[in-house]
Amino acid sequence: MIVGAGLSGIGAACHLQKQCPHKTVALLEGRATLGGTWDLFRYPGIRSDSDMYTMGYKFKPWRDAKSIADGPAILNYLKETAAEYGIEQKIRFNQKVVKAAWSSQAAQWTVESQHSETGETATTTCNFLMMCSGYYRYDRGYTPDFPGVEQFKGTIIHPQHWPEGLDYAGQRVVVIGSGATAVTLIPAMAETASHVTMLQRSPTYMVALPSSDIVANTLRRILPERAVYALTRAKNVLFGMTIYQLSQRRPELVKRLIKAQARKALGPEFDVERHFTPPYNPWDQRMCLIPDGDMFTALREKRASIATDHIDTFTPTGIRLKSGEHLDADIVVTATGLDLVSLGGMALTIDGQAAETNKSVTYKGTLLTGIPNLSFVFGYTNASWTLKADLLCAYVCRLLNYMDKHGYRQVTPRLTDPVIEDLPLLNLSSGYIQRATDRFPRQGSKLPWRLYQNYVLDTLMIRFGSLKDEALEFKREELAAKVGEVAQRIAQA
Repeated sequence: MIVGAGLSGIGAACHLQKQCPHKTVALLEGRATLGGTWDLFRYPGIRSDSDMYTMGYKFKPWRDAKSIADGPAILNYLKETAAEYGIEQKIRFNQKVVKAAWSSQAAQWTVESQHSETGETATTTCNFLMMCSGYYRYDRGYTPDFPGVEQFKGTIIHPQHWPEGLDYAGQRVVVIGSGATAVTLIPAMAETASHVTMLQRSPTYMVALPSSDIVANTLRRILPERAVYALTRAKNVLFGMTIYQLSQRRPELVKRLIKAQARKALGPEFDVERHFTPPYNPWDQRMCLIPDGDMFTALREKRASIATDHIDTFTPTGIRLKSGEHLDADIVVTATGLDLVSLGGMALTIDGQAAETNKSVTYKGTLLTGIPNLSFVFGYTNASWTLKADLLCAYVCRLLNYMDKHGYRQVTPRLTDPVIEDLPLLNLSSGYIQRATDRFPRQGSKLPWRLYQNYVLDTLMIRFGSLKDEALEFKREELAAKVGEVAQRIAQA
């Protein structure tokens, strides 16, 4: 059973269909359509912040000329993939999973879902559960409690809930935030708005790259599509890893390079030190990608501007800052982040006992200590999400085939090494991540419990690593039944 029919869930279903054709696969999706993030978000300019040669599936080449794709193109890619592999027929829509109960005696999960429209509940059983539900709440984004917000006479919008048909032409817009969403919204809205101001408490590292991959588009003239995809994917993986490692080892050099690009794009009159110099090192938080430098263009042409300050209060006509400056606004967009949630917010029980997943430790980034037959698919934070998701889904397929070959019914990671240090799963300093650290599973201080955010190391460990490991407790059917009987007696006592 796969929970979620977004980027990870569709990919997981394709992997299972290819590598475990004898398995029956079903997906539970809480919304009425597939696509996850790429169907939910409808704000102007919505696009990827990673190139599609690494964000696309390894088994499904990206053929569009633009490598930094917009939301509709990505959604179409997901729909194409689902259609090509016959996945849509396996999706049960409007089924939001609320709880899952594991029985050791039966060696299976009983999953309870609730219909998104009628509220009717349904139960489904499965032998293995793959959580592909993402990492944030779909029903709400994060918005701070801004002082005086009730005074504002204009329109306030969170990008996660963009109203259909909103006319912002000729309007004064303030976008609160400086992350990927804000950097996407601002150049798009600035095309028709009277003026757009990005209001940020502190700057974010922004890097401009071409929206089209020149190397890939050149190779297409002489090589087959799959060869182009594989070569470009490898090139972009290597480039991304190089930038990340350089940021970790030579942060001052990377800072200088990023600021030099901004100065060249914006001109000497723009205060790059104030507006584009964060108080942290590159990749302590995720960098913002600016395709074709569109954000810089909007700033240079004065269709947009930046205010680096703190909010004092909302007023009837805009926002007053701590400095005393007033930002006039007809529309305020709160691009203030996501409300993170682990495992889709569902409750787990193991043989009648509540499972505290935030105290579990991830094994190879996907299995959770103390929780049988469950995979937690969580992508990279420093690279394309799908690079890691692809590896994890392929690993689960290998694991399932290994279990079938040896007659195992269940597998559970056990952490018994006393020297392993307990660390947070998420390693970025962004506010929205720090607010939710205690909701997520943990990681350990060394392999196979440690997440190194390194595709090459992960490929060696996850794709080629042995499935035999003292940390994995395998049980056959007869032993699983005996354990289940004991657990049931304890629960009843």
